Amino acid sequence: MAPVNQTRSAAGEHNIWLVAIVVSLATMMEVLDTSIANVSLQHIAGGLAASRDEGTWVLTSYLVSNAVVLPISGWLSRIVGRKRFYMLCVALFGASSLLCGIAPSLGWLIFFRVLQGLGGGGLAPSEQSILADTFPPEKRGQAFALYGVAVVVAPTVGPTLGGWITDSYSWRWIFLINVPVCLLSLSLAGSLLVDPPAVQEERRSARAAKSRLDFLGILFVSLGLGCMQVVLDKGQEDDWFASDLIVVFSIISALSLVFLVVWELEQEDPIVDLPLMRNRSFATSMGMMFVTGFVLISTTQLLPQYLQSMMGYTAMKAGMALTAGGAATLVMMPVAGVLTQKIQPKYLIAFGLTVEALACYHLRGFTGEISFAHAAVARAFQGMGLPFLFVPISTISYQGVPPARTPHASALINTMRNLGGSWGISVTTTLLARREQFHHSRLAEGITQLSPAYQNLEHIASGPGGIAGGTGPLPPTPVPIAPGALGVAAGIVQRQAELLSYVEIFAVLAACCVVAVPLALTLAKVKPGQPAAGH
Repeated sequence: MAPVNQTRSAAGEHNIWLVAIVVSLATMMEVLDTSIANVSLQHIAGGLAASRDEGTWVLTSYLVSNAVVLPISGWLSRIVGRKRFYMLCVALFGASSLLCGIAPSLGWLIFFRVLQGLGGGGLAPSEQSILADTFPPEKRGQAFALYGVAVVVAPTVGPTLGGWITDSYSWRWIFLINVPVCLLSLSLAGSLLVDPPAVQEERRSARAAKSRLDFLGILFVSLGLGCMQVVLDKGQEDDWFASDLIVVFSIISALSLVFLVVWELEQEDPIVDLPLMRNRSFATSMGMMFVTGFVLISTTQLLPQYLQSMMGYTAMKAGMALTAGGAATLVMMPVAGVLTQKIQPKYLIAFGLTVEALACYHLRGFTGEISFAHAAVARAFQGMGLPFLFVPISTISYQGVPPARTPHASALINTMRNLGGSWGISVTTTLLARREQFHHSRLAEGITQLSPAYQNLEHIASGPGGIAGGTGPLPPTPVPIAPGALGVAAGIVQRQAELLSYVEIFAVLAACCVVAVPLALTLAKVKPGQPAAGH
């Protein structure tokens, strides 16, 4: 057993690796739930007599409540107690999952998803705080590698698992399967986790201080991040600022976040510990985690969408192609964990960003005729780079952070990962729609009566195996195109416009990774295994 600082360790007399496994179990369950429902929306909407647009609130409601509770989870953990807060989150997540599975209507399902998001949002920050305090610095990279398997692999497994459950059983089981996992997690957490002396003292001090609840801080966080999530999720669907709803929510979000910064910087006991961002290394780590979430979640959304719309894959088959990336990540996580203790984290992060840039650039080579193996290998290429982002970022984030502020730091880091994912999905979805319109108009300009492409389509329509069943070479003069050939032309133009749009987005994601490399190199050097300041 590795040496442990017993004043802050959540392991007590137990092996610290058991603690890592226990918290990773709940993490996989929560992260899985952010993607598992995506492929089942049509079935959920149909089963509850709702439209698909109404059904998307099943996803939005979860993300909004998740975004609201994430940044304040560090403060809640200190007031309630770390172990108690963690177990309350697991219990709320499990109970609300059961209620989602038996929801009688869409309204009730959305309400239960809000509760589920509140429970799930508090899990990741408290878990990372537990790992950072339980493991000594020389073991911390390996601990986050184990934890990272759950965080990175779960989103890739979600679509496959969700598609299989929905096709084989019922959409309700995508929620009900959480219940036994929650019960197991509660049982293990209750018997293995402890609140160490230092954490208990912090809780007693916080309660003895009788500091008033920061209602304004909670209000600003809820309005700022909640409205932002609605804007990001519904923006493209509602044509962005052409919608009064999007305009109003954007203004509320912007003003609330500005007021939040001003207000929290003046509080003795802020509910969101913004002063932590004065630590340059921590602030840079937040930026790196934002980029990681941006690239990971957006590609996890785009690739199955590409395979289904361009290649005609089922949701389950598309998810299986992504599973190759999860397997590659699983293999490379331990390697990243070991290297984090031997190589400067900033160099590993720069390497990970370079791999992701090359992987996204490789995706530019996709065509409408790629094989399943091609898609799986491309995702595996990307999956190999993710551990070199998540593990060193998670490890270096706590350098220079005082032990008592670890829960706050974890809350902010996880908030940035979620925001990165939300922004990534929103930006890429918007780009896909806008660039598809652009390419469609440009390609359609070339389909005229005088163009060779037009005359070739007429030849196809009138040839031996053509739509009209005619024969002969290309006509010497323009003739009216056959109705069937016009449909063929429209289909080709639409398909090519969509393909070009995906290729451009992959290039944009590659550029984002390249731009982030110099930022990663500005991170401070740390001696491998050196305790963070204040530890």
